[in-house]
Amino acid sequence: MSMLTALVGAYDRMLERGEVPPFGYSQEKISFLVSLTRDGRPAIAPVDLREGTGRKRLPRMMAVPRPEKRTSGIAPNYLWDKTSYVLGLTAGAGKRTGQEHSAFVASHREWLAGTQDPGLTALLAFLDWWRPEMFADLDWPEEMKDQNIVFALEEERLRGLCLHDRPAARRIWERLQAGGTASQAVCLATGTVGPVARLHPAIKGVWGAQSSGASIVSFNLDAFTSYGHEQGDNAPVSEAAAFAYVAALNRFLERDSGHRIQVGDASTVFWADGSGAAVAEAVFSGIFAEAPGGAAMDSAVDENVEAAKVGTILDKIRQGLPVDEFRPDLPQGVRFHVLGLAPNAARLSVRFYVEDEFAVLAERYARHIARLRVEPPARDAAPSMWRLLIETATLRKSENIRPNLAGEWMRAILTDAPYPLTLMSSVLERLRADGDVNALRVGILKSVLIRNFAKTLKGEVPVSLDLDCREPGYLLGRLFAVYEQVQTAALGRNVNATIKDKYYGAASSQPRKVFAHLASGSMPHLSRIGKQRPGHRVVLERAIADIMEVMSPGDDPFPAHLPDRQQSLFALGYYHQRNAFFPSKSDKTDKTGAAEPAGEDAA
Repeated sequence: MSMLTALVGAYDRMLERGEVPPFGYSQEKISFLVSLTRDGRPAIAPVDLREGTGRKRLPRMMAVPRPEKRTSGIAPNYLWDKTSYVLGLTAGAGKRTGQEHSAFVASHREWLAGTQDPGLTALLAFLDWWRPEMFADLDWPEEMKDQNIVFALEEERLRGLCLHDRPAARRIWERLQAGGTASQAVCLATGTVGPVARLHPAIKGVWGAQSSGASIVSFNLDAFTSYGHEQGDNAPVSEAAAFAYVAALNRFLERDSGHRIQVGDASTVFWADGSGAAVAEAVFSGIFAEAPGGAAMDSAVDENVEAAKVGTILDKIRQGLPVDEFRPDLPQGVRFHVLGLAPNAARLSVRFYVEDEFAVLAERYARHIARLRVEPPARDAAPSMWRLLIETATLRKSENIRPNLAGEWMRAILTDAPYPLTLMSSVLERLRADGDVNALRVGILKSVLIRNFAKTLKGEVPVSLDLDCREPGYLLGRLFAVYEQVQTAALGRNVNATIKDKYYGAASSQPRKVFAHLASGSMPHLSRIGKQRPGHRVVLERAIADIMEVMSPGDDPFPAHLPDRQQSLFALGYYHQRNAFFPSKSDKTDKTGAAEPAGEDAA
């Protein structure tokens, strides 16, 4: 099933539930309603439809005849539009406001010619009577300018019936849509023969894209044509299918839809087929919850709140249990769709589209979580994609996450494909820059090593301290951690700049330049420790000797340069060895009164 076909299917299901407008209509932001008498005069002052209070009042979403796709031309909408078209007024300079209003009046005189419907004749009378100067004479609100306006008869306004809802208006709209010169062809999305959409409706709500909307399918240059086909004929999608997939996508992209998350720069929507769709979508939303408060993104999803909603399910997934064992209300075979979109000028780039059974996606996610596991673990047992991604960004800011990284990583997780290598290079770059070797960063590096380089490594990538690991990077990382511990034991923890602050970047990438200096620098520190705590000195010297003993002199234990995967093992070895100096609570309990580091205990 193609992406467009799946979206058309989702639209059909939502249409049955009344969640999306019918063909030819679209959910648009409407701010004011002008109520008319039958003779075309305003019955009352414009009705403010906006919701909220103060400056945060937001337009109401209303199903209206779908808007014309405007680029640089003038194209009025049917029975609604912004004030420059409807009233000939705008708050800005408005160089072509007069032309837009004239086009609105002329088009409606043509479209509604011969109608006897009282609502539509009232609108024609209003347009004949109206002059832009009347706006000030009637004392209509200034905040009305540049907002979208709809019309209604005063006698029908309180019943919520607008002019575009009247049966006569709907019949004319159907005639206008069917009266085009579109060519007939087999629709690539539905397989049915129908009029081909020349231009597809605009998709709105993608973070970073134009506010007026953008397109996935678009041809507007001669270079894009082939075999004489122009615009939509190059990839024939029927008008009905184009409307359906865009309507479904726009609904999913709304902030409160529950089908949207922001993963890096990829606006990601997801939906499921079948009766268990709601459960599957809730689980997925919890797994990939985004930035709390939205940060640089445009969402207000609270990561902790969303994770708490499905915490039990997430725990089961992490334990590797099949979904149907702990959620029997989730039927087997629920198909799940995940689509990542990113802006690309006036168009949208499809970063990824994944379709599979939800249980399969959950199993792949469980494997991803297993690959991230390190000892000691991170404070957050279930880090979201956003929490992991900011560990790759400068200053941990969302806007500094590398373009494409989030989308490529998420696609790799959902398809069980190799991870993007930019993930590894980004984390290593951060480690060299700030030296913050934490569980999340080390877990990311470990997951890339397992997924991409498992066959080239000597043995498995260790989860916790592995004294038998012979990888050069891992041993050097452990050795660096011991030298740091020697310095700490000799000088205390209030050193202005530790050897990690000074040498981590060089030690992890160019060991030969650093380790000889570290070895000589540790001698006075060991001497100082020996004078105060001889036993502790023996433990530290033994730790250095144990690591040096398993290094292979013939393999150049201190190479001039370490490749990225060995740098990743360096970080892993450093993390494991450094935390070995801090006993866990269970160790403290077992060793009565042992509040000092492990080395001192042994002494």
